[in-house]
Amino acid sequence: MTTHKIGIIMNGVTGRMGTNQHLMRSIVALIRQGGLKLSDDERILPDPILVGRNASKLEKLAEASGVGRFTTNLGEALADSANTIYFDAQTTLQRFDAVKQAIAAGKHIYCEKPSAHTAEAAYELYRLSKNAGVKHGVVQDKLWLPGLLKLKMLRETGFFGEIITVRGEFGYWVFAGDPVTPQRPSWNYRKEDGGGIIIDMLCHWRYVLDNLFGKVQAVSCLGATHIKRRRDESGNWYDATADDAAYATFELEGGIVAHINSSWCVRVRRDDLAVFQVDGTKGTAVAGLRNCWIQPYGATPRPVWNPDIESPINYFDTWQQVPNHQNYDNAFKVQWELFLRHVVKDEPFQWSLLEGAKGVQLAEKGMESWARRAWVDVPGLEP
Repeated sequence: MTTHKIGIIMNGVTGRMGTNQHLMRSIVALIRQGGLKLSDDERILPDPILVGRNASKLEKLAEASGVGRFTTNLGEALADSANTIYFDAQTTLQRFDAVKQAIAAGKHIYCEKPSAHTAEAAYELYRLSKNAGVKHGVVQDKLWLPGLLKLKMLRETGFFGEIITVRGEFGYWVFAGDPVTPQRPSWNYRKEDGGGIIIDMLCHWRYVLDNLFGKVQAVSCLGATHIKRRRDESGNWYDATADDAAYATFELEGGIVAHINSSWCVRVRRDDLAVFQVDGTKGTAVAGLRNCWIQPYGATPRPVWNPDIESPINYFDTWQQVPNHQNYDNAFKVQWELFLRHVVKDEPFQWSLLEGAKGVQLAEKGMESWARRAWVDVPGLEP
């Protein structure tokens, strides 16, 4: 069997997302299954090296994951010709310089979103990668969530007819540390450290809307910092300077209107932590992270407004659940597999640093809209 052993520099994977989704559930999972099978006699076998600033954390993570290589010296890892891919899951403010260094070293680039702290910097990374001739990609994991894959299937089969609106609700209550321990890192709530829900989530909503419903053409966004003080990892109080909620409306091509609420200050009474309702002339679908329910035109109830009596319709009983037509793997792992095939076999991979720059651009336009209290157009970016 031909084995393509691919050295992957994994920088910043001691954090929650990097450890769980990228290292353990993606790269380590691929190693444990014997590599990524390309054919009966060909496979890709990842060979990761963990990079970070804390040697003790790296050692513990290496032991837990079974990864044999780790270092606190990024330059040393980049200088090793056996390492062909650079992956970055650091905090946003650290990403630009490290990715730029990796491009200069001739490494293929794969990184978390936001790909940089500003749209200008994100576009520069795309331009540098393109000029250097290295392959590049940005994590856009939600496209492979089972619920969203079902929405994509419904759209492709014509279920919706003409799509009219998309409504999204995302978020949950993130504890401030009084006394329940916060479940997100404190830097997320400090603007000076790159935090904020607009820069975090509008990057997601850009690729979700662009890929599933229509290109984003304009945005109106209102941000807020609802919780003013929180406790950090040491239990000390700090001022929350970043937005922790965003209420955004998007104009999409084709006249589709999308509205998505994103909040770390909301208690969940819905089907999932993220729920999308897509209304069309022929039918409506409501999808969470994994499940999806539909109501076609012919099965739509005919409500009559009468607040003086109990509703004769149980609105939850009028929906049909979409079956699982396939086995769904971890969304992060699916995109990792596609990127590895792109690097080794030159197979198409459309989720590039240009797409990452589009996400950061939308976040910036959302913040501009909030500051101006106005609609803001979202122009195209040159490929």
